[in-house]
Amino acid sequence: MGIIADRLKAKLNQALAPQQLEIHDDSAKHSGHAGAREGGESHFSVLVVSAHFEGLNRVARQRLINTTLAEELAGPVHALSLQTLTPDEYAAKK
Repeated sequence: MGIIADRLKAKLNQALAPQQLEIHDDSAKHSGHAGAREGGESHFSVLVVSAHFEGLNRVARQRLINTTLAEELAGPVHALSLQTLTPDEYAAKK
């Protein structure tokens, strides 16, 4: 993982204590598109499984992540694809 991905991981771990956290750099798929940076780390797919999502709808979960990663979303991160699940939702998908 790169520097930006490491920052995303650290902030999400601290804020949400996830049971599962996967961060994938999808920047290569967007080469030449708006927001793509040379060297990547501009487009990410993120899976977060956290008990902090209990009782929150999809929009509230995404807002929580967007607030946590506000600095990165204002700068180096152009796009963030999110999958946000509670532990029970994640277990049911397996």
